[in-house]
Formats: sequence, C-alpha cells, structure tokens
Amino acid sequence: MRFQVDFDQQPLLVIWEVTRACALACRHCRASAIDQRDPNELSLEEGCRLLDEVKELGTPIVVLSGGDPLQREDLEDLIAYGKSIGLRMGTIPAGTPRLSRERLASLQASGVDQVAFSIDAPNAADHDGFRQVPGSFDLTLQGARWAGELGIPLQINTVFHQGNRHQIRELCSLVQSLNIVFWEVFFLVPTGRGSELQGCSAAEMEEIFAELYALNQSADFVIKVTEAQQYRRFVQQQEGRRSAHSPLREIGARRGHPGSIGRSSRVVNAGSGFCFIDHVGKICPSGFLPLERGNVRQHRLADVYRSDELFVQLRDPLLLKGKCSRCEYKRDCGGSRSRAWALSGDPFAEEPFCVLER
Repeated sequence: MRFQVDFDQQPLLVIWEVTRACALACRHCRASAIDQRDPNELSLEEGCRLLDEVKELGTPIVVLSGGDPLQREDLEDLIAYGKSIGLRMGTIPAGTPRLSRERLASLQASGVDQVAFSIDAPNAADHDGFRQVPGSFDLTLQGARWAGELGIPLQINTVFHQGNRHQIRELCSLVQSLNIVFWEVFFLVPTGRGSELQGCSAAEMEEIFAELYALNQSADFVIKVTEAQQYRRFVQQQEGRRSAHSPLREIGARRGHPGSIGRSSRVVNAGSGFCFIDHVGKICPSGFLPLERGNVRQHRLADVYRSDELFVQLRDPLLLKGKCSRCEYKRDCGGSRSRAWALSGDPFAEEPFCVLER
C-alpha cells in the first residue's frame, strides 16, 4: 500500500516507543534499554489520546516500538483502538521468551497489520552476540514461523555496521528464505549504546547498496533503506538519472507486496515524514535524533510537527550544509540528519558517509 502524504502537514509514519523496557541488551540500542518498566510511561488512556491526535494529524501508519512492546499487557488494547479509528498498526516484538505463538495470536486478534522482528546476522552465534542474550536468534526465527502460520504480514529489520557488513549476501539469502512482505535495512547511527560501535564507511555502504539493488530486481517484498537516504541517489545513478528532478520509481520491490503496512515514494527523514514519541511522551524528529520539541502530555502533536522551528527547518533542503548543500540530489536524498547530528552535533551538517563530492 502506497500513501501520498504532504510531509509539511503530516508525517507518513509515527513511531511510539510504548516502553523502554527490554530483556535484550543490544549493542546498537539507541535507548540503552533495561529490563524494567518506567512508571512514567504513557498510560493506556494517554496512549489512546495520542492515537486520536495521530489520526487527526492525517498520519496513516503507527508503529508501536520499544524496548520490547510485549512488556506492555495492554499492547493489544492499543492496537485494537488504533484500528478502530482507521490507523494501520504495526509493532516490533523482541526475540525473548515473552514472544510466543499465543501472544502473536492475541496480536492478530487485536487487528495488527504487521509485525517486525530483528535479525542482524545470518547465524545464532553472531546474532546472539550482538543482542547479548543467548537464544534470541532461534526465538526470532520461531516467531517468524508462527507469524507465517497465523497469516500476520512479517517485516524483518536489520542493522548494518562494521561487525556484519561482510555478511550482506548471507543475510540477503536468509531474508529471502522467510515469508516476509518488508525488509527494513538500517545503517548504524551512533547514539545510545550504538556510539560504541563503528558504522560502515561511505565505500562500504555503496557495496551494500549494490547488493540490495540487485536483490530488489527480483524480490517480491519491499526493501526499505533507513538512515542511508543516499540509497535513493544510488538507485538514480544505476538507472541512468543524473538529476534529482528526474522521475524516480518507488524504492522497494518491483512488484511490491499488497500485505505491506505501507510506504511512500518520497524520502522519509527525521522530522520530514517521520515523528517519534518516546515512552514518557517526548516528541522528537526521530528516535535517532532525540531532541525533545514538546511532550504529548502538554502539547498537541500537530502543533509541534507543523510549527516547531526545528521540525520546519528539517523539511527545508536549502538549510543543508557542506557538500549536501551543493548536491543535485539534496531534495530527493538529504542525507541522514540523525547521523549528521550524532557525529557533529549539527542536524544540518553534511551526511558523513556519502561518496559524492560536489
């Protein structure tokens, strides 16, 4: 499903971190989650009010993330309420013993449109080492099988960094073997625990782009690249387009998958087509750009997204600096504003890991 959304007026996607609690200790975790819930988390009532505001804003898709959203007993209530007001609802359970066929069946009964699981290596030793909990890999694959049995559309999330960049082909093969509708490929943003990891270089990112582009020619699932907006430039170059004003076919599978939660032909970036709400209600341009611009307990989400100075500026490509300001692809790429901020302290600085020099 593809949505046409005016990014100046509403984000395509709102991610709400329903809890920061998680039994995993993932090495890249932007939130440095711990296995304990915060008593100041948004309540069920507050969460439903937030979903009402998202609907009024005109945003079609909400993803309930964490931490591990399965730590909330009312997760199904939140999903059911979102569905009742016409939102498409997804969630991202962690690969822990809380993940069971019964809980997935409960999510299905609540109306969930898509579930996502994280796989960051093609084998248990490397994946569990990254997640720092033994058994996570096997539980995640079992969860994928259960989702297939229950008919729940499945998404896989993968984070690339120096530790697994050499495994791109094996990961492509593993993902292809699963019955998925969506593969979201993240590139490390050094925030939270991730600040202790090393991301891929610009040249290494181009090598991964090439593998993803090749897979995209035949895959029957959507491939979405996150925090590497320059993949859109890579696609244009591969298809012989030198100008960012040339028509660009949708980034995703050529055939796409009707079960996918939704996507956009426009580039999504922090504060531009995207908004993040943390577990205690803070409104931020992205979880990877955690600059608080309001709180849903005191501010209307629409007012912050549409009128806050930082949000408005993040949607203006003329404010980009360095080589991004001179690049002909800046309107259709813009670089990762989150990575620019993480490495320079300036969300408008040039994308640190792009091979182009203009």
